[in-house]
Amino acid sequence: MDGGGGGGVGAQYNPRTVEEVFKDLKGRRAGMIKALTTDVEDFYQQCDPEKENLCLYGFPSEQWEVNLPAEEVPPELPEPALGINFARDGMQEKDWLSLVAVHSDAWLLAVAFYFGSRFGFDKADRKRLFNMINELPTIFEVVTGTAKKQVKDKSSVSNHSSNKSKSNNKAVKEQPGSEPQAKFLKASQPKDEEEEGLDEEDEDEHGETLCGACGENYASDEFWICCDICEKWFHGKCVKITPARAEHIKQYKCPSCSNNKRARP
Repeated sequence: MDGGGGGGVGAQYNPRTVEEVFKDLKGRRAGMIKALTTDVEDFYQQCDPEKENLCLYGFPSEQWEVNLPAEEVPPELPEPALGINFARDGMQEKDWLSLVAVHSDAWLLAVAFYFGSRFGFDKADRKRLFNMINELPTIFEVVTGTAKKQVKDKSSVSNHSSNKSKSNNKAVKEQPGSEPQAKFLKASQPKDEEEEGLDEEDEDEHGETLCGACGENYASDEFWICCDICEKWFHGKCVKITPARAEHIKQYKCPSCSNNKRARP
């Protein structure tokens, strides 16, 4: 940890495509998460308030380092928050770690979009990069435990974005003047122009929906049904409801809501 070694974070490594920048960010993110979780005792000891201004660096190799800031002015890459060690003993450890996590998230975005600007990413590239990053839980969410409530990391974020934009699910809902009918989402099927607006709206509404039974996220090629009591969505296969059967259900109650009703005296 000797010397002003922060400048080595990006030395001789310049990702030039959206995919390369995203891979770079994921490596740095993984390293910083290690520092704040599995390696937290070592990280805590290295952030001695008696030492000079220290920064937490993440590397593309998924390693981390507590070090002095880069000596070059301006630095080769944006610098992380300076002096994280000074706040260590002034607050609860979990609050301090959360604070470092927030600054680490900001640094990751700064580095990613520094590369984007340096290598001429256009509007579409920047949007795609942000969408890919946004699919990952933030370091803050991981450190504080809120990531467990979020949608799982997707192995192919770009494919998800493409499928989401092209999906043509149809939400079947109760219409004014008609008999009540359970709400459900059919799997992808051919559509005409009149349905396109509804489909896009439907995808925005359900794109991050989790199945109330298995916890998996919404997929455009699967049948879903909504409980009219708790308003949770379920894979049809998880609650043993087929599309044909759903057509004849006026009010759907999920297994949990059905059991609760039976349990009442």
